[in-house]
Amino acid sequence: MNLRSHIETVLEAAIEEQGLSVRPEERRILLEEFVNEVKGFGPLEQFLNDPMVTSITVNGPSEMLVERMGSVQRVGITFRDEEHLNRIIRKIARLLGARVDSRVPVLDKGFPEGGRVRIKVPPLVPTPTLTIDKGPENPFRSLKERYERSQWQQDALEHLRQTLQERLMQELDRDPALIQQRDALTRVLEAAFDEEVTARNLVLSRSERVQLQISLINDILGYGPLQPLLDDPEISEIMVNGPHQIYVERKGKVELTGVRFRDEQHLMRIIEKILLPLGKRVDERVPMVDARLPDGSRVNIVIPPIALNGPCVTIRKFARDPFTMSDLIAFGTLTQEAAQFLQAAVQARLNIVISGGAGSGKTTLLNVLSAYIPNDERIITIEDTAELQLRQEHVVRLEARPPNIEGVGEVTIRDLVRNALRMRPDRIIVGECRGGEALDMLQAMNTGHDGSMTTIHANNPREAFARLETMVLMAGVDLPVKAIREQVAGAIDLIIQVQRMRDGSRKVVVISEVTGMEGDVIALQDIFVFESEGVDEMGRVKGALRPTGIRPKCFERFIERGIRLPASLFYRG
Repeated sequence: MNLRSHIETVLEAAIEEQGLSVRPEERRILLEEFVNEVKGFGPLEQFLNDPMVTSITVNGPSEMLVERMGSVQRVGITFRDEEHLNRIIRKIARLLGARVDSRVPVLDKGFPEGGRVRIKVPPLVPTPTLTIDKGPENPFRSLKERYERSQWQQDALEHLRQTLQERLMQELDRDPALIQQRDALTRVLEAAFDEEVTARNLVLSRSERVQLQISLINDILGYGPLQPLLDDPEISEIMVNGPHQIYVERKGKVELTGVRFRDEQHLMRIIEKILLPLGKRVDERVPMVDARLPDGSRVNIVIPPIALNGPCVTIRKFARDPFTMSDLIAFGTLTQEAAQFLQAAVQARLNIVISGGAGSGKTTLLNVLSAYIPNDERIITIEDTAELQLRQEHVVRLEARPPNIEGVGEVTIRDLVRNALRMRPDRIIVGECRGGEALDMLQAMNTGHDGSMTTIHANNPREAFARLETMVLMAGVDLPVKAIREQVAGAIDLIIQVQRMRDGSRKVVVISEVTGMEGDVIALQDIFVFESEGVDEMGRVKGALRPTGIRPKCFERFIERGIRLPASLFYRG
């Protein structure tokens, strides 16, 4: 029995049960209305199918205008109420693979074969409005056929996926060692796959077969749809905004991928897979969590009710091979001369602060500079989430800990900085100063722990000092501003400003030396400054980090420690 016949049978039974007297013509109209509601778009359907209608405009549930042969006229057909209109709008949006609701109140999208649909809903407008520009054919017909075919295939593949996953889990129960043998597991999957496809009479192309097999392996052994992105060496960051929208940063540029999760439950399963080995959880009581993948990649997870688009996952990938100074020079981040100066600064045990915005490359530069620390020094690293990859032997890595679900057990960066001072460090490296730990860090730099390094969020060196002042005050110590500035001026030798440029590249834009106090102000002198020369024909930022011509005060410290740098390094050529 087809859908129309089924609706007709149900309608006849309802009329008979109610004992209603309905004329044949009224029965026919009722039947058409029901069929249009279930299969089509309710009151819009007859106009969508009318070859003479070129445009349909709906201004709320009680007003519909159609354009027929160049003439616009109001029709007597309306929606029952606003909810009825909203239901049809949601149906249209779903068919177009889009979203329209109070959070995304506008939809403006073209049809594959010409025409356009425009929708606005509250709160943008008082009542929902809808405009459909069309040709002689119903623009939704081919979309519906494609959608139904896609849904059927998706359902069939989902059943196949579930069956294969069950069979694979049974194999793993019999032989747990398989989970370490990807090739053997793939062979087991291929055999089971061929059996199931033959039994179900499914017709799949070679690419569909391979794609489904890879997807299953990734779900079982990896992190589902995220695994290929994690394996791609060109991707540095992955941003999941709900199950159907995944962005990546590739070579400094953010781009939307075609990768999707099946639904929100699939995404939540992968989130649980990330958190379970770490003993962490995320739920309505604790809707935000930071975590780390086994390879060191940093993960931040936010879920509803505070994430309105569905679960959000942000992964800052951990480089398998840490960048070197040669890499940064090749990328154009800084020049050979600036690199020589910074190498000497680290070896001469200058205290260095790296300043920059989010994603500007602060941690990467900190990691690169740490490579110049001699191998015989005891280094203590302190981080919120461990990212540094020091290659020296004598390294102690400390990581902050958030409170548990009872609100106890927190270990802050400040706690770790204070404790590090009792661990006989030669150098202390703090991944990022964010709060009261700035005071302890400055005191450590001022009391014999030379050569320490940290990063700070700021847009220029002056702003970095202003932020340091604020963070010292966050420590709860009542110090006058001048005293804080004297602490800063006495502790910090160099400040390096990094910036993410509009083409996505990261560059060192200023290297400044702290020369002391001038009155109540911290005195700075720029040693190297990036001079921009516009953009090239490919949209890449042109320019170079050039010396200002000033020989730094720290040059004397280099000489004292036997570090020889040519004075010409600072000449403005």
